[in-house]
Order: sequence, then structure tokens, then C-alpha cells
Amino acid sequence: MDLEHKVVAITGAARGLGAAIADALAARGAQLALIDVDAARLSEPLERCRSLGAETRGYAANVADEDEVAAAFASIARDFGHLDVLINNAGILRDGLLIKTKNGEVLSRLSFADWQAVIDVNLTGVFLCGREAATHMIRSRNGGCIVNMSSISRAGNFGQSNYSASKAGVAALTTVWAKELARERIRVNAIAPGFVKTEMVAAMKPEALERMAAGIPAGRLCTPAEIARACIYLLENDYMNGRVLEIDGGLRL
Repeated sequence: MDLEHKVVAITGAARGLGAAIADALAARGAQLALIDVDAARLSEPLERCRSLGAETRGYAANVADEDEVAAAFASIARDFGHLDVLINNAGILRDGLLIKTKNGEVLSRLSFADWQAVIDVNLTGVFLCGREAATHMIRSRNGGCIVNMSSISRAGNFGQSNYSASKAGVAALTTVWAKELARERIRVNAIAPGFVKTEMVAAMKPEALERMAAGIPAGRLCTPAEIARACIYLLENDYMNGRVLEIDGGLRL
């Protein structure tokens, strides 16, 4: 896929990986529809992408709300005329042990609210946005691409029952959709990042960051720009389909 003038929707675009991917695509000449639940925080990436010459619009939507998702994608199709790419990036964390104990006594349990919140955004949100994007791509008869954001935590990570389950589900959806949508000339891939130096991670104590980096064979955390480059590779290589790229510095050798 030649990204110049392609219409790309990015969820969770206000910061972190979503904003980094938006920057990279703007530099490639794409037209951008930036989606986030926090519309006010979209102002900075919108301004930055526009400064790179990209036609860019912002849309407020909670990806876990079916009506808001449908409305956002209908607006994108109306404003740009069609949709070529979806970057399914929005996600949240609500970490906690399934059951926290001390000396055989139960101290706390992972709450249903924290379980449901993560599943709603990370898995249901990916489903809703993927379904809506694919619908518009099929109607335009131009094919397209979807890139889902999974995680190396999909293999199971201590203290992340909800997050790991959601990201495993995203990887499974990627395979299913690649098979189902190939006849419509829509490719579907995913990225599974390791530890990425986003704003949230960068705010951690230096000693905690050092311990985190020490367990990575590459010896450092990934940068958002490196994830963005992986995303561009998946979009530009027309023979990549149904795969999950692990960008983890060798963490899962």
C-alpha cells in the first residue's frame, strides 16, 4: 500500500503509541482521522500532524460504546469520502493479582469492574472499531488494512489477568479477520509490543526503569517511534496478512 493520500483512522490517538503512529503516517502523506475518548487531548497531535502537511481531523468516541463508534466512523466516511486503514490502538491497564494473599489469608481480589473495564476497551473496542472500519472499506470496494495492537502479555503476564486475556483475544481476532476479509482485499495484522517508553512508563522511578530494562536482551525499552515504523511496514508490505509482529527487544526469545 502506498500511504500517500490514504485515509487512516487511529484510535487512542491523543498520546503514546497512537500519537507516534499518527506522526509517522503524517510524514508519509496520509490523511488522518484521530479518535480518542478525550477530545481535548487531541489538540496537540492534530496540530503536529497538520504542521507536517497532513489533512487531519479529530473525533471523540469511547471505543467500548457501539453507538459512539458507529457515529465516529460514519463521520470519518462523510468527511474524507472513504476509509483505507484502521490502527486499532486504544487500550487501558487495570493491573492486579487475581487473588492477593499474605500468610494464607486473602487480602484482595481482582475486581469485576477492573476486569470488565479492560475487556470493554481492549477487546470489545477492537471488535467494534474493526467491524465498523471493515464495513466502510467493503462498501467503498477499495480494500484496506487493519492493524490491531496486541502485546507480548498475550502469552500471560503476572498480575495482568484482564490485560493478558484481552491482548490474547486481539491476536486471535487478527487471525480470524485476516481469513474472513481477504476476499474483500482487506489485510489484517497486529503488533505485540514489549515494554515501550511511553509517557506513563517514562514517569516511573529511574530504578524501576533500570530493573525493567535489565530483563530485556536489547538492554533498553522500545521507543514509540519503533512501534510506528513496524506499523508502516505492515501497511506497506502487501503480502503481510494474519500475522502478529513481536517488537520486544528479544524479551520472548
